[in-house]
Amino acid sequence: MQEQKTALLVIDAQIGPLWGTYKKEETLSVIQHIIAKAEKASITIIYIQHEELPGGMLAKGSPFWQFTPEISPRPEDFVIPKQAADAFYQTTLTDELQKREINHLVVTGVRTEYCIDTTCRAAITRGFHVTLVEDGHTSADAVIPAETIIQHHNHTLRTIGTPDRSIHVLPADQIVF
Repeated sequence: MQEQKTALLVIDAQIGPLWGTYKKEETLSVIQHIIAKAEKASITIIYIQHEELPGGMLAKGSPFWQFTPEISPRPEDFVIPKQAADAFYQTTLTDELQKREINHLVVTGVRTEYCIDTTCRAAITRGFHVTLVEDGHTSADAVIPAETIIQHHNHTLRTIGTPDRSIHVLPADQIVF
């Protein structure tokens, strides 16, 4: 069995995507805690930053595009822009992971039913092991309440897999780097 080499993905921890989210402060606290654990263990941290075309709310440089003040990538971290829910779609994410021989992703961040869900599913089909931080992602009320969206995805994503990959869903306090 191949040795597990892990990276932390922090998806869309930006002012715009965080606007109006469920338990925003609690979730940001969990994300900060996971980042600190990863930093202490010298784990690669990759920040995914959603970026819309000029004129969009999340256009590069706009106020809503900025990372939230509670989350600040360090110079040694990676920031990868994306323009779709899938953090792998037309980005350098796969190349960066392969260069570092990373085969396991711990995923945290924003908008559960969009970028978190899509990136977790895309990762296992690309051969990565995935651990979703159960209490480290959030969304906003939509057709159904955000709390239900989060619970549904925590349940559903842990049941999805390929013949050789799966998505583990664990609370932050159970994640060890």
